[in-house]
Amino acid sequence: MNEKKGAKQSETKSRSLRLVFVSTSSAAQTPNLFWTSTGNNINFCEVIAIHFADMMSEGEDVDTLLDPLIIQESGEVYRNPTEVKMSQIVLPCHANHCGELSVGQLLKWMDSTACLSAERHAGCSCITASVDDIHFEHTIGLGKVVNIIAKVNRAFTSSMEVGIQVNCEDLYTARQWKVCQAFATFVARRTEAGKVQLKQVSPHSQMEQMEYSLAAERRRMRLIHAEIITDLLSSSTAQLGECQEYQGAVAAERTRVESVELVLPPHANHQVSTFGGQIMAWMENVATIAASRLCNAHPTLRTIDMFHFRGPSHIGDRLVLKAIVNNAFKHSMEVGVCAEAYQGGEPLRHINSAFMTFEVLDSDGKPRTLPRIRPEPVDGKRRYQEAVARKKIRLDRKYIISCKQTEVPLSVPWDPSNQIYLSYNNVSALKLMDTRSNWVLACEKNKVRLYTLEENHMLCFKVEMHVNVAAEQTFHLLSDLRRRKEWDPHYDECEVIHQADEDDTLYRVATPSVGKGAKGKDFILLASRRKPFDARDPYLIALRSVTMPTHPPTVDYTRGEVLCAGFTIWEESSSVTKITYYNQATPGVLPYISTDIAGLSSSFSSAFSACSHFLEANKDSLPASVL
Repeated sequence: MNEKKGAKQSETKSRSLRLVFVSTSSAAQTPNLFWTSTGNNINFCEVIAIHFADMMSEGEDVDTLLDPLIIQESGEVYRNPTEVKMSQIVLPCHANHCGELSVGQLLKWMDSTACLSAERHAGCSCITASVDDIHFEHTIGLGKVVNIIAKVNRAFTSSMEVGIQVNCEDLYTARQWKVCQAFATFVARRTEAGKVQLKQVSPHSQMEQMEYSLAAERRRMRLIHAEIITDLLSSSTAQLGECQEYQGAVAAERTRVESVELVLPPHANHQVSTFGGQIMAWMENVATIAASRLCNAHPTLRTIDMFHFRGPSHIGDRLVLKAIVNNAFKHSMEVGVCAEAYQGGEPLRHINSAFMTFEVLDSDGKPRTLPRIRPEPVDGKRRYQEAVARKKIRLDRKYIISCKQTEVPLSVPWDPSNQIYLSYNNVSALKLMDTRSNWVLACEKNKVRLYTLEENHMLCFKVEMHVNVAAEQTFHLLSDLRRRKEWDPHYDECEVIHQADEDDTLYRVATPSVGKGAKGKDFILLASRRKPFDARDPYLIALRSVTMPTHPPTVDYTRGEVLCAGFTIWEESSSVTKITYYNQATPGVLPYISTDIAGLSSSFSSAFSACSHFLEANKDSLPASVL
């Protein structure tokens, strides 16, 4: 993309801004893509974290991956007002026994940078409430520079999401690569005036708009995460049976670690509470000791599962840290660690718990085979089985949310254990498509507009129109796919297969054939609906294909696949709604719209005009129950 084209796109958003690119590297023009088939059909979703991971693994300069600079009318370069940067050289005092930066020290730096960003936005003291899963892709050696960037992605009532990007820089070669990315939630502390009401974040760049939109979906996942994990663990462990016995297994009790720390002023932040990053560093320390006792070697921390701070700790507290290896697999082990606090003779207060995954690397940097663990009776066996269930959950999460190009098929198998992640991916894909700004108007008829977007061997299209129906009613009518055949000629049949929860439903949809003698197509679709968090969000209905063993392909239909499709519904007034339909064209979808995109027909106009009539005819009807 050249400078002139970028400036033109920005002017469509704001007359007071223009874009200037800092790099013309071809890598900056080639976004990494989320899903891919065994052929050439690539999913639309640009997942920024994965894009960084792929580019950094190839040694790509970080500058080629940043947003274009935005020049304001004053001539000054726009910078996110919440952005905070920290750069540190790794010195011997920061390193572990392997000459690498201690993860505990890195966590302290990350938490400090993120807290300063949160406080810059809130204008008052903030505390760490939770940190999402962190995957450490690389270690950092002595003499390297750690560059950390943190900025507030979105503010809610009194909490906000802060995105944290950690890169490593080699001063001798000027090469930079990604180490990890994290999302932390901070809460503004009450002031004398009472509870703080945070101001809204105003995204300017396309990347900021993406993160702003996705932050609401990530928040939804956090709020239900504990409940979902508890349900999955209880259902999964019930199916595991007895713990398997291994010859020469190491007793779990041997790996148990307990350590106490006295919280002193240097451990406290500027709010005289124990620094959240310090607590994480102490937890990482005891977890590393526990892992080392299993393998008699120096382990490498790979992941930390999402965790929440349950309560505060202060100067003078005695912090009791406990860790034990819950289970060891072929190349990795899970360590459970908790932090509790007390003062004087008071009972212990639960501060935090976390699950950390370690590997042991050989001289070639490959994971070594680990000894098996022999769990203790009762609680030890429970932890052992829950670790197996959590491993499956991690694999599902990585497989669906963090997979790289060419790693998975288009349609992912659905089951209750991965429902939360499939739903997140489904909604995120549509939100990312909605933030794209370089759509091209292909044609317009009867106030229905058809846009296309062609990049990197993929074709996407969107249809846009306005209706005189309230947004919430439009949302209810369009989210029930069983009624779509009332206006869409491409829907012959639609049945509910399974109601996953209030917001997610699985459907089987049958469509007519497009040629003489050809079979019709059928699709197994996951429909995820979302109401807006606030007025800056749309109503949203996201669709994607999944597979279910109960509904295999049949001889009567050709099984089709939908990568990313759905509706965004914006309320423009109490009675006027803007509807946008998106679809990434796959071989199963393209035959139905190719003549419209080529300008040879206007069936899209007829279909969406029928949709408008359907909505207006039913604008006063009550929503039907799915069950």
